[in-house]
Amino acid sequence: MIGRIDEVVFDCTEPALLAQFWAGVLGGMPAVRDDAWHFVDVPGFTRLAFQRVSEGKAGKNRLHLDVDVPSIDDAVEQAVALGATVLGDRHSDAAGSFQVLLDPEGNEWCLVTPPS
Repeated sequence: MIGRIDEVVFDCTEPALLAQFWAGVLGGMPAVRDDAWHFVDVPGFTRLAFQRVSEGKAGKNRLHLDVDVPSIDDAVEQAVALGATVLGDRHSDAAGSFQVLLDPEGNEWCLVTPPS
């Protein structure tokens, strides 16, 4: 083992906006290190940090978060109210169901439930 995850960092243009959004999705309180670096200490998970970069998002994420929820329908409604956008149709198979969403800066993430 080389080490452990200290935090997951999102490059973004609006760190405060994303910290507020992800705190609403996962819990915790948005915090500010400085204008270009905000973070959320997510209960039961590692810190999510948001650092300002000059370039915008280009292309699909190569890494995304899966958020386990009891009801995808309820979670989609809550996430959209926070500023998420639904991307495509819900998918279901033997492993469960998932719905892809975009956060306010276009980062893909999924709401997931196990098979019923």
